[in-house]
Amino acid sequence: MVSPVEHARLSPSASSRWLTCTPSVVFSAPYEKERKDTTFTAEGTAAHALAELKLQFDNGKITKRKFSAQLKKFKRENEYYSVSFEEYVDDYVGFVNETIASYEQPEVELEQRVNLSDWVEGCYGTSDVVIMTDSILHIIDLKYGKGVPVSAVENPQLMLYALGAYHEFNLAYDFEKVRMTIYQPRLYDTSTYELSIKELLDWGVNFVKPRAQLALAGEGEFAPSEKACRFCPARAVCKARAEKNLEVAIKYDFADANALEGDQISEILNQSKEIKKWLDEVEEWALIQARDKGQHFEGWKLVEGRSTRKITNAEVAAGILTEAGYSDIFKPQELKTLTQLEKLVGKKKFGELLNDLIVKPEGKPTLVVETDKRPEISSLGQAIKDFE
Repeated sequence: MVSPVEHARLSPSASSRWLTCTPSVVFSAPYEKERKDTTFTAEGTAAHALAELKLQFDNGKITKRKFSAQLKKFKRENEYYSVSFEEYVDDYVGFVNETIASYEQPEVELEQRVNLSDWVEGCYGTSDVVIMTDSILHIIDLKYGKGVPVSAVENPQLMLYALGAYHEFNLAYDFEKVRMTIYQPRLYDTSTYELSIKELLDWGVNFVKPRAQLALAGEGEFAPSEKACRFCPARAVCKARAEKNLEVAIKYDFADANALEGDQISEILNQSKEIKKWLDEVEEWALIQARDKGQHFEGWKLVEGRSTRKITNAEVAAGILTEAGYSDIFKPQELKTLTQLEKLVGKKKFGELLNDLIVKPEGKPTLVVETDKRPEISSLGQAIKDFE
């Protein structure tokens, strides 16, 4: 049993992990600080902010003056804004407004904070859109990513939002069923799942609550899977995940027949994508540890990655070459590559003309086997240790 961590936090967005692989929450806690927000996360946050602003205005929650001012500010200051970005958001906003209009006198809440502490200690979440009628509770969630379609069917994040919304509003409404929708404008995909309030509450009491208690205590069985491991901070160092990815290779290591059968190849292919992803993540984690913390891995070393020469100022280089009598120096819209220009002008003459404009930056550090001919470089972590 892993020692529990005080104030462990279980969020609806990570529920695909902690509801299935319950020990992972406590186990991965020491690795949380190494997580970094991605561009995709920031872009999604921006899409939600713009969608909320537009829906607030469309549903009479803010004045036109306030809407116009905030929209101008968003367009001016948000780095992710573009015409296509707004078109995708408008597509989602249009869908939400059509859904709202399909109900008779609904109440609508946007970016509704919901309390899940009845089922998950200390758990809160924010639902994008909550639509309420006398008998129906409808949750709509925007997914701005363009990776793969996300299904609403038995989606734990949406079902937790539904539990939280029920907790907030059940005294005012006699809900009979809950409807949950995921809308992905960049994939032109919509998915809806419906179940009775009784089924939802049974799931909350009999599945969510006991699983959450296990997760907070660091107990239960590790259950690595593509969904559970995708955003786990410890996915690169998890032994259970390693064992699962290696079990296919171990399984057939001592097979009687020399050739794999068709069903065996199918099993390997089914696991191959996850194995490749796992190997990439292990390699990336090891590189960070070696580069930033000075950790040494037996048989491996940190070296400078390969680098290519660059022209520091294409406009100045083009002027020098043109003045020297060379005319065929451009590809459509831009200067030809350095190699192409060197071939055109000649290596010696090219060096004479542009030597001051050519740089070869340091290669990105990379982790390689010790037999690699490149010299080893000191990591930042090791340099700090040496200085101290």
